[in-house]
Amino acid sequence: MATAAINIGAGGKAQRRAGDQPGLEDAAASLPPRPSAGSQAERLLADRPPHDWFRPVDFTVALLALLAVAPLLALVALAVRLTSPGPVLFAHTRLGRGGRTFACLKFRTMVTDADVRLHLLLANDPVARAEWQKDHKLRNDPRITRVGNFLRRSSLDELPQLFNVLAGSMSLVGPRPIVAGEVARYGNRFIDYCKVRPGITGLWQVNGRSNTSYRQRVAMDVLYVRHRSLALNGVIIAKTLPAVMLQRGSR
Repeated sequence: MATAAINIGAGGKAQRRAGDQPGLEDAAASLPPRPSAGSQAERLLADRPPHDWFRPVDFTVALLALLAVAPLLALVALAVRLTSPGPVLFAHTRLGRGGRTFACLKFRTMVTDADVRLHLLLANDPVARAEWQKDHKLRNDPRITRVGNFLRRSSLDELPQLFNVLAGSMSLVGPRPIVAGEVARYGNRFIDYCKVRPGITGLWQVNGRSNTSYRQRVAMDVLYVRHRSLALNGVIIAKTLPAVMLQRGSR
């Protein structure tokens, strides 16, 4: 069923077989509607998510990956420690499977007073405020350190999320973890997000990331959840490294 609905072609584009990127939104919109957010059915599914048969694969691959990249993790941790004051790791509260919160790990890429700087910027810069309201990202973010900028563009800041995979709060492939403030942007599609663990990589990562609209991101998340398979996961993982190296949509 997945191959009939999703085609990941050359250049890492996930799309309807006969369409282009906007087809993602059309495909998601044509799927059967889900219960509206806050409904009894949604709460039931959120409290009792289906058994995740992908978990053994996630655990094994994450453990092997951690062993392989351990020297790199140590080097990145040292670079963060030596170039800016503050902790090496940053744990940010995100929403996981079933809508439950968890601490999403990253190498710290921002200054320690990042929240204060963001508040001042948004209060005094209407252009930055509009950009932030669009997708919760800033092209010229004053909170990011020089080392942090490199880590973000190379996606090395996300390597600690392999520990999240081992702990069971994340998967290797899935929707990117969101904060509570983004739930409204998913609307009644939030129920789909809640059915799986968020992933280190996913359709959004290999299809432009920040170069896509938030609506397209939600559409890709919905399509992935409803057509999830080990084969699709393998294709996404295989396309992640080229996307990261070419910094497609990284910000």
